[in-house]
Order: sequence, then structure tokens, then C-alpha cells
Amino acid sequence: MDIRAITPDYAVSPQIEPGDLPAIKAAGYVTVIDNRPDGEIPPHLHAAEMRRAAEALGLTFVANPVIGGALTMDNVTAQGAAIAASSGPVFAYCASGNRSSIVWALSNAGKRPTDDLIGLPARFGYQLEHLRPQIEALAQR
Repeated sequence: MDIRAITPDYAVSPQIEPGDLPAIKAAGYVTVIDNRPDGEIPPHLHAAEMRRAAEALGLTFVANPVIGGALTMDNVTAQGAAIAASSGPVFAYCASGNRSSIVWALSNAGKRPTDDLIGLPARFGYQLEHLRPQIEALAQR
């Protein structure tokens, strides 16, 4: 497991296993967001299995599957709502952490400077510069 803290309250990671959840909780995260569709992963990593393991530890679990190349505004809205509802730091995962970074950046449009929304994930290799026009358009809403 590779926790990549985009901010003190939001981290992303490539795919995790149920056995990673105790370390995520120990690191201070209280909400786990699964941005990976079940169709991409083996059954033992499906959202229902991960939810059971997370909730058994007292973690809040949110399934917000983002299909690669088919991100929707519903995904962006759901990510933002899950972050806003969390009582503490949020840990989100997908295949590489990229989709979790993208939905974070888009859901924070207008709340943080665009340069931060692009630059903070870039520290971990997530290249979001191509999203600048979308972030700026969302910030105007």
C-alpha cells in the first residue's frame, strides 16, 4: 500500500486489499472511498467485500466507481459529498490513484486555487494539467 497524501485531509492510493484497512485507520483516515468499478477487479476486492472489512473497523466506506475515460459529474458530486460528510481525513483509491485525484480536483473547483488542484497531485506523478479548463469552468458555477 502506498498512501499519497494530496492534502493533510485527503490521500489517494493504488488498489488496496482488505488487509490494508487497519493501517489506513491507524494512519488517521476515517473515510475510505472506493473509486474502482467492481468489473475491473477480482471478487475479493469488490465494493461489498471492502465495505464489510472497512465498516468492521469503524471506518466509513463510500463506493463511487469511476469508469476510466467515462468520468461523470455524478462521480464528481458524490466524491465532494463524501469528502464534505467525513468527520476526518479521507483515503480514496482506484487502480493507480489517478481517478481519485481527478475527482478530488474537480470536486474542489472553486474551493481551492486551480494551480493547487493541479500541482498537489502532480507531486505524486498525477498529471492533471489537461483538466485546467474543466476546473476553471466548474469554479465559475
